[in-house]
Amino acid sequence: MRIVAPVSRLSEIAPLAQAGASEFYCGLVPPEWLGRFHALSANRRPSGNLKSYTDLAAAVELAHAHGAMLSLVLNAQNYPAAQAEAVVEIAQRFADIGGDALIVSDLGLVHLLAARFPALRVHVSSVATCRNAAAARLCLELGARRLILPRDVTIDEAAGIAAEVPDIEIEAFILNDGCVFEEGACHTIHLPGQMGGPICLDRYQYRYRRRDGGELPARVAARLRENDEAYERWLWYRFSCGFSTTPEGLPYGPCGLCAIPALRRGQVAAIKIAGREAPTARKLASVRMVKSVVDRVRGGADDAAVRDFAMALRPSEAHCATGFMCYYPEVLRAEAN
Repeated sequence: MRIVAPVSRLSEIAPLAQAGASEFYCGLVPPEWLGRFHALSANRRPSGNLKSYTDLAAAVELAHAHGAMLSLVLNAQNYPAAQAEAVVEIAQRFADIGGDALIVSDLGLVHLLAARFPALRVHVSSVATCRNAAAARLCLELGARRLILPRDVTIDEAAGIAAEVPDIEIEAFILNDGCVFEEGACHTIHLPGQMGGPICLDRYQYRYRRRDGGELPARVAARLRENDEAYERWLWYRFSCGFSTTPEGLPYGPCGLCAIPALRRGQVAAIKIAGREAPTARKLASVRMVKSVVDRVRGGADDAAVRDFAMALRPSEAHCATGFMCYYPEVLRAEAN
């Protein structure tokens, strides 16, 4: 089971590899992209990207020096014709410098890039919203080597896909950064804070009224307030518990550490740490946490021992008990039963 970590700085690669990451993924927004398309992003994120092809080449070299793969993210839902041509140019330059894989959402582009660059692996992004064996078979036919599952796919569903379509690798999210909307249904980019932040971090203040203009009954008004408060709480968990950490720097937020034994039994090939824009310290702490759990699983610890260890890492028992912080809440439900 490979640990896949995000990078946005060359200085992150060596320490993350030493901490246990065996694959990296990164974005790139070439200067000519900005000038040509007046667009902030070539991959749905305007920040957390490498700045130049020189940096990208250095990242490939560093990753390989540490025995790791490097994937380049090109995962907009779709690209206009001119941008699609530019994406092919980016892929060509990535292939020329010895890159390993492209992470792509547009299935037409998956087929094009897989055919055009056989030396590059193509991984289908979670944004493509492929969540069953039929979709996995289609991705395989288009030339993809790996399918990254959306965050809301269950352990049993992931294992079922891996069993029915063994010739395509399955990757699942394991830590950090939830998605409020279903990923493939989100037609926005993740704006930086000074531009308003991500649209899913909804801060709209609602006012409720009756259709006939009358006063809301007190009981109804109270229930609506409770619902708004519950939604705010859920948002807080999905956005990494307010992007909070322990005093030691271990991040809270969406987590699937307890599910690693089941994912491994289900033949999930890779587990993904989210957060390209995150500080290096957060990425490093994340990789160390995931690696510490994976080591216990490989060492033969049973599910209960792994779960106890994972919950005690931060510790996060109180957060875990809500179920809001779980990528795979079925693990907790199984424990309760």
